[in-house]
Amino acid sequence: MSHPTVTTTVPTCPIVPPTDEARARAEALDGLLHAQAAKLWGGLSPITLALAATDWAMHLATQPAQASRLASEALGSATHAAWAAVTQSHLPRDASERPDDQRFQADAWQAWPYAWIVRNYLDAERWWRDATQLRGMTAHHRDVVAMFARQWLDMLSPANAGLANPEVLARTLERRGDNLLSGWAHALDDWRRRQGLAQMFDHGQRFKPGEEVAVSPGRVVHRNHLVELIQYSPTTPAVRAEPVFIVPSWIMKYYILDLSPHDSMVRWLVGQGHTVFMLSWRNPDESDALLDMDDYLQLGVFDALAAIGRRLPGEAVHAVGYCLGGTLLAIAAAALSRPGRVAGAEVLPTLASLSFLAAETDFSEPGEMGVLIDESQVALLEDMMAERGYLTGRQMAASFQFLHSRELIWSATLRELWMGEPLRPNDLMAWNADTTRLPAAMHSQYLRRLYLHNELAESRYCVAGRPVSLDDVHQPMFVVGTEKDHVAPWHSVYKLHQLTDAEITFVLTSGGHNAGIVSEPGHAGRRWREAVRRPGDPWLSEDEWEGAAGPHEGSWWTSWDTWLKAKGSGREVPARQLTPRDGLFAAPGTYVHQRYED
Repeated sequence: MSHPTVTTTVPTCPIVPPTDEARARAEALDGLLHAQAAKLWGGLSPITLALAATDWAMHLATQPAQASRLASEALGSATHAAWAAVTQSHLPRDASERPDDQRFQADAWQAWPYAWIVRNYLDAERWWRDATQLRGMTAHHRDVVAMFARQWLDMLSPANAGLANPEVLARTLERRGDNLLSGWAHALDDWRRRQGLAQMFDHGQRFKPGEEVAVSPGRVVHRNHLVELIQYSPTTPAVRAEPVFIVPSWIMKYYILDLSPHDSMVRWLVGQGHTVFMLSWRNPDESDALLDMDDYLQLGVFDALAAIGRRLPGEAVHAVGYCLGGTLLAIAAAALSRPGRVAGAEVLPTLASLSFLAAETDFSEPGEMGVLIDESQVALLEDMMAERGYLTGRQMAASFQFLHSRELIWSATLRELWMGEPLRPNDLMAWNADTTRLPAAMHSQYLRRLYLHNELAESRYCVAGRPVSLDDVHQPMFVVGTEKDHVAPWHSVYKLHQLTDAEITFVLTSGGHNAGIVSEPGHAGRRWREAVRRPGDPWLSEDEWEGAAGPHEGSWWTSWDTWLKAKGSGREVPARQLTPRDGLFAAPGTYVHQRYED
């Protein structure tokens, strides 16, 4: 008796058909036009803005009851404000103000007429937040309209009114106008830098990598076209057998995790008895335009892991990813979790654990960055990048400034221009100014495959022609979200719980995307919550988790160190000393010094 043959279909990724020649020429010409026009649009797609505005206007026009309610509330607010201006000499602080809004905290704002002006302004903010929430609008268009309304209101804030700001007026009288002279001198220096008449960023003064920051001793032990792999020198007589391998984000320089000695994560980990490896990404130029996500995966993660395996044969690795580096690490871990998924995987060291620091794996709710990302905006960015082969560091910085104009533009302008307070740089600010370029192919794929199509979360992200799934990853995970993260909101980071059944220790720490991660022990005012989800445990929503997670004071680094040691073998080995003959050259290497004035 014959038996039927059972065949197994291996899922593969779709093959994109080639574009015909006529269409390609037309797209190239259109792209050239868009790239030139984008300079007038500030890099923002006018189509996205027009569609969002139309969506809002049409829904408002077809909801007369809502429109009437909004008009009535606006009129009532104006009438109340007018009456208060006549009858009250002092207005109490509005209890509904957001606690993180520091613009009107000074006592001078509580006296008439400033309190009346502020009250009107805050009423306008509340009105617009309400007015943008119309039933029937797409979520993306609603977010776009709300964001642009907030941008306009932030620009028109009474705090930006120059000499009409009571704090500025008091400072001017106190210093007899010297603050204005100093402020305009700062403005002139800034204008000269923007016009190319002076260096955009003066790295020769303070916080230069290798001198004030990125000073942890070590050696570059491996180098390819995309990364330098740094191994750091031990400071303890014995070290844990399993090394820690850190994959930082490639949007900025790696030394966010090796700032000044007092707040260096690398130095602290080494001091706890860990052997630490860190990637330093190349700052791309025109020749790197075709570097794509597969290159970043192969050269950045797999090749580096192979180098670690050659130096420490037989040892498993604690892999750590920060921001986009965490996303890339998650892709790598998924690709390595099935036999035959990655060529040469058998020679790579095993992953003992995975740590994801402010890293997203599900991009369905990406936070404020998602407001600027849709098909039209990505297409415009692709046209802009095609002109040079990369997205400039200045263009990337401008996007963050636009999203956070209150803190990064208007508050800075108030302090420098009107208050005459010179900018006091610190190591974190210097790192933030040390921007990097992004290759066109990689950035396009990253935006499309992750942000737009959410392929990783939906198990459609392809590595070596086959989709990978985070559900195949079973290593224990230490996942960190930060309370005020606008780049990777902690609710988005938390979604990893839905993508894998692996054990997850989730930490929610105070601070933002950078300051919440660079949270060294001894830093005042730091706190975190922590809870463990084991395989088979029931699902907890973000709010349920937050209510159940135990609160702690201090730095989450100490808990992470305990966790890393618990997830290893427990073995200690003699410290792995480095000599001048080890590797290629001393840390911080050469790639970290690659800078461009664009």
